[in-house]
Amino acid sequence: MRDDATEAGKTVEVDDASLKAVANRILLTPAGVPDWQSFVFPGKRFAPFEPVVVQDRQGLRVRAKSSVSILRQRFDPMLNRLGQLSFSWRVDGLPGQADLTQAALADSPVRVVLAFEGDRQRWSPRTHRLSEMSRLFTGEELPYATLVYVWSVKDALGSVVMNPRTDRIRKLVLDSGPERLGQWRDHVRDVRADFIQAFGEEPGPLRAVALMTDTDNTQSRLTAWYGALSLVGAVD
Repeated sequence: MRDDATEAGKTVEVDDASLKAVANRILLTPAGVPDWQSFVFPGKRFAPFEPVVVQDRQGLRVRAKSSVSILRQRFDPMLNRLGQLSFSWRVDGLPGQADLTQAALADSPVRVVLAFEGDRQRWSPRTHRLSEMSRLFTGEELPYATLVYVWSVKDALGSVVMNPRTDRIRKLVLDSGPERLGQWRDHVRDVRADFIQAFGEEPGPLRAVALMTDTDNTQSRLTAWYGALSLVGAVD
């Protein structure tokens, strides 16, 4: 566990044997050794990821209650030339009044987050300041660019939503609204194509991948499930 004296975020080793076993079995990436970790934001309630079987699928459950839950894998060395990403998720509710364009309401029941490296000299002065604030608050600088797959309360399918605080975080809406609540939703994505759609440039190396459920801004309660995930390298 790391707990910086500056009240930075905590990267917590997954010490639940059953959770670690399930995460390493169903969340597959090109990393040599799976190393999924929980990340806890300072001052935020953390709802744990729990191994479960739902509708004959092995998965991870988050029972969110005004909380932020992140399970991630960081890559060292970083991953180059990504190919296809497939994953599944399921939710039983949506965070009330959530709005991804408003910082005070930007909750989502499920997210798959991809953090990329790149040329930080291209950043605006404002983004550099935000990155420094992130380092002080969480112990980590902002990635160069972050692509987030989300289930939105109201945004159109396929739309790209800018983070209200920085344009270096952009969200691609894969599910929206309540019509598919209680159903497993399966997605297969071309990471390079999605990054180009969102950012208008080629992606750099991948620093990390994460699962994230957050309901803290809207003070909502819901249950989210993540099924199998597979991230593969590009094929020549």
